[in-house]
Amino acid sequence: MSGLPGASTCPGPGEASDLKSPLGAKFREPLTEARFQQLFGDAEQEAELLAEPRWSRLRRLWRRRARACSGPGAWRLLRARLPPLRWLPHYRWRPWLLGDAVAGVTVGIVHVPQGMAFALLTSVPPVFGLYTSFFPVLIYTLLGTGRHLSTGTFAVLSLMTGSAVERLVPEPLEGNLSGIEREQLDAQRVGVAAAMAFGSGALMLGMFALQLGVLATFLSEPVVKALTSGAALHVLVSQLPSLLGLPLPRQIGCFALFKTLAAVLTALPRSSPAELTVSALSLALLVPVKELNVRFRDRLPTPIPGEIVMVLLASVLCFTSSLDTRYNVQIVGLLPGGFPQPLLPSLAELPRILADSLPMALVTFAVSASLASIYADKYSYTIDSNQELFAHGVSNLISSLFSCFPNSATLATTSLLVDAGGNTQLAGLFSCMVVLSVLLWLGPFFYYLPKAVLACINISSMRQMFFQMRELPQLWRISRVDFAVWMVTWVAVVTLSVDLGLAVGVVFSMMTVVCRTQRVQCLALGLAEGTELYRPLRESHKLLQVPGLCILSYPTPLYFGTRGRFRRILEWHLGLGEGGKEAPKTDGPPDAVAEPVRVVVLDCSGVTFADAAGAREVVQLASRCRDAGIHLLLAQCNASVLGTLTQAGLLDRVTPEQLFVSVQDAAAYALERLELTGPKTCTVWV
Repeated sequence: MSGLPGASTCPGPGEASDLKSPLGAKFREPLTEARFQQLFGDAEQEAELLAEPRWSRLRRLWRRRARACSGPGAWRLLRARLPPLRWLPHYRWRPWLLGDAVAGVTVGIVHVPQGMAFALLTSVPPVFGLYTSFFPVLIYTLLGTGRHLSTGTFAVLSLMTGSAVERLVPEPLEGNLSGIEREQLDAQRVGVAAAMAFGSGALMLGMFALQLGVLATFLSEPVVKALTSGAALHVLVSQLPSLLGLPLPRQIGCFALFKTLAAVLTALPRSSPAELTVSALSLALLVPVKELNVRFRDRLPTPIPGEIVMVLLASVLCFTSSLDTRYNVQIVGLLPGGFPQPLLPSLAELPRILADSLPMALVTFAVSASLASIYADKYSYTIDSNQELFAHGVSNLISSLFSCFPNSATLATTSLLVDAGGNTQLAGLFSCMVVLSVLLWLGPFFYYLPKAVLACINISSMRQMFFQMRELPQLWRISRVDFAVWMVTWVAVVTLSVDLGLAVGVVFSMMTVVCRTQRVQCLALGLAEGTELYRPLRESHKLLQVPGLCILSYPTPLYFGTRGRFRRILEWHLGLGEGGKEAPKTDGPPDAVAEPVRVVVLDCSGVTFADAAGAREVVQLASRCRDAGIHLLLAQCNASVLGTLTQAGLLDRVTPEQLFVSVQDAAAYALERLELTGPKTCTVWV
């Protein structure tokens, strides 16, 4: 690129360049978009495609789709929808099988008490947590692409489901239900929970059909972490009545956390000493074991199964001491053996639960996709976000037929699976075997398990979610905006509810993106001496600016929300306002300050897209520049933006010779127009 006369010029004939490049330089004419297409584009083929009749293009598209129905196309589709067909032939049996078996059994052991605990959080009998720890795990093993992902019951979804179940099927105010009445109430609640799983699964399959896997990006990392951390506090507070043995009704709706705290403090004198003792002993065992598993993760061959040890000890203690009859300690009771009969959830419930199913579907996919992506990056493999939608959609849909409640990937068991040496989805099969053995044979051993122990398991499993708050100082240093998103989402989740907090977090996150596009500054560029590089003038006082030439970079999308700021910024730089303005101050010679702008180069490389309002703003700018005697040049527009500008009528205001492939080419042309260069060539480093 040619330098600036009087400052640093490109070498003339016989002169040597001050800048030494190992690859040398070439001299060429500045390239416009039209000239570039003539030299390097496939203009003839493009014209043929544009002239091709619409029915012919549709026929080509139909033929392409029809080829997918051939034998090879069907096999590719089957491999895409059944990932084991891709990874199982390459499975390394000797090094991987033992790790998958150990990890699967370890996770399965944790699934048993955790599934029953989260079932109580969902307001359904404990056995349905075991069903939700079996069917979804088995289905995801066959359909999922996350090798290290563990699915099943998830505290956040259980809390959201439980709130909806309590709202739709409230417990009678008179209480003291008979056995038959309690069974009828439980059956209604199980039906609502299964209908919510059916609804969220159907929504995810609809998103998969529309290829909306990209929607996971709208739930940013601060939103997801604040959501799970705030939900963990809801779980903690909701389990306080069970810890203290207080038969309090569950609070739902906005401010439920504070209502529950107030009810617990009011009823605290009526707490059960026996259940309080059981809870204290359970937490005294579970919390240190969790800490040991984390601190000695690298030294332990497999994590200590503190939950199952606590379950066995508490069951033996309750049986030998008759805590259920002597001190009225609430126990799990009989777990039905086998599986429930497949039953389609009541479709009459779908309209009532649709508003609750949508946030559950979003949370399921966002948490699962983010977890899968983290471990895929760590272990160097890829996941298919749309296939993940399909896997979790089918998992929720089919498992709802067996009375399961909504499920997803879980933070705790996924981390446990990785720490225990899991390598592939095959670990899920071993996990299912453990849960299956409990459902078929070992269920009676959990008859005397106190429900207070399950509440303690719920609280101890929230450890990882609570500790996410330790990342806040680092987040504050990295991005104050992300810190604000985290805090706003967390406060909304805690004070309102999980689903409303999610909505507030997503809306606020989107607002920050829009506001940041509003605050982007238009940068005036100058030439780095001895090079062809144009950089923002504010970065260095050594950058050079040619009198009469203004090079501006607008690094943000040009749409209806930014068109006003775009117009004001350009008016200020070019003096196109009502009162006009003096030329902006530069670092060039003093006489360059007062010289009006005669040529302006607008660098559009940062304009990723433009809508109709933004395109019309550029057309109006071109008209105003022409009326003011300013020659407007556009540089480095991408094809989409250039097409939008063309459809808006830009070529009625400017000529194709005013559209350039780069800022350097546009600046070289501008210098020639200002008659400040010698030979009509520019130096381009290659």
